[in-house]
Amino acid sequence: MTSRRQTLGQIFLIPAILAVVTLGGLVFALVEDGVWDALSWVALSAPIVLYVGCIARGRRPRTSL
Repeated sequence: MTSRRQTLGQIFLIPAILAVVTLGGLVFALVEDGVWDALSWVALSAPIVLYVGCIARGRRPRTSL
């Protein structure tokens, strides 16, 4: 089975997106109340939801074509 090498951009794309979303959630929480609080809850819960989804799905080995 041959493995395909990934670039640094491919490796760190999802973590970078999660970092930006989390930072946005923290800023939303500091800005004002009301809708901003709801946006902060959504943004700050996104990494947790993705983590739980990955754990629930489990790790399956990739099949090569």
